Amino acid sequence: MLTAIRARVLPENQRRTFEELTSDLDLNEGDTLSKRSAFWTMLFLAACIASAGVIADSTATVIGAMIIAPLSTPIMGTALALVKRERTGGVKFVVLGGVMVVAVGALFSLMLPSPYDLLSNSQVAGRTSPRLVDLLGALATGFAGAIALARRDVAAILPGVAISISLVPPLCVVGICLAEGNPSLAFGALVLFLSNFLALVFAGSLVFTTLGYTASIREAGGGPRRKVRVTFGVLVLLVLVPVVLNTVIGIAVTQLVEIGRASTRTWLASTPGAEILDVTNQGFSLVIQVKAPDALPPTATLMRELSGSLPTGIPVVLERSVGESIDLGTTS
Repeated sequence: MLTAIRARVLPENQRRTFEELTSDLDLNEGDTLSKRSAFWTMLFLAACIASAGVIADSTATVIGAMIIAPLSTPIMGTALALVKRERTGGVKFVVLGGVMVVAVGALFSLMLPSPYDLLSNSQVAGRTSPRLVDLLGALATGFAGAIALARRDVAAILPGVAISISLVPPLCVVGICLAEGNPSLAFGALVLFLSNFLALVFAGSLVFTTLGYTASIREAGGGPRRKVRVTFGVLVLLVLVPVVLNTVIGIAVTQLVEIGRASTRTWLASTPGAEILDVTNQGFSLVIQVKAPDALPPTATLMRELSGSLPTGIPVVLERSVGESIDLGTTS
C-alpha cells in the first residue's frame, strides 16, 4: 500500500537523488561560500521588502518578499538532517537569519510616524493573532514543498509554496512591534513564525521518510531506524504544543470577544444612536469599535464591567466614530 502511494506521489523517473536534495538544502555542503552569500543577500533584501510592505500595508509588496525569501531552505534542510540523523547547522541559519529579519523590521519602524496605530495596519493585525487554521495551512504547505523538492517536474510550484507560508513577514512584524513598544503584538507574530517553522520541519521530515529517502541513508551508513522514530516522536510533540496553544488561544479569543461585545452593548444601552461597529482581538488586546454621535457614558463604567468578567492584564482599546457627514460645498 505504502509502496503504491509512494510510486504515485513520486514516480521513479521524476525522483531526485538523495545527493541532489542534500546539495540544495544543506548550506554546509558543496560551494558553501556561494550558497551562504546568496542566502544572506536574498534574506536581507527580502526582509527590507517585507518590512516596507508591512509598513506601507501593501499585500503585493509582502508577497514579493515571500517569493524571494530563502529562509525555507535551511528549514527544509533541517527536516532532511533529522531524517539523516546529522547536524547540518540548519537551525543556526534559521535563528541567525530570524534575528537579522527582526532587526531589519525594527530599523524600518523608524519610518513610522509617532504615534502610530499598529492595529490599523492589516499586515500587522493579520499576523499577531495565530489560529489553528494557520498551523494546518503551514503543514499542508510543508507537504507540498517537500514533494516539490523531491520531484524534478514540479519545481515551478515552489514560488506558490513560498507565498503560502509566512516566514519573513511575521519576523518583520516582531521587529516593528518591539520597536514600537508593543511586546504583546510581537509575541503573537513570533508564535505564528514558530508554528510555521515546526510545521514545515515536521511535514518535510515525514515526506522525506515516507518517500523512501531513509533507504539511501542506510546505504550511506546511517544510524538505526529507532532514532528516526524517536526524532519523529519529538517533532510530533513540538508541533502539538503550538496546535494546543493556538486552539486554546482561539477559544479564549472567542470568549474574550463575546464578553467584550456583551459588556459594550450593556454600556451603550442608554446612549441614543450609539451602536457597536466591531469587537475584535488583536495581539491579545481587546479592540472595541463604536459609533456614537453624542457623548459616550463614562469609560470607567465599561472597564469595571470588563474587569469583572475578563482575566487581569488584558489591554482594552476603544475606538469611537462620530458618524457625522458635513457638506462643505464646492471649491472656488
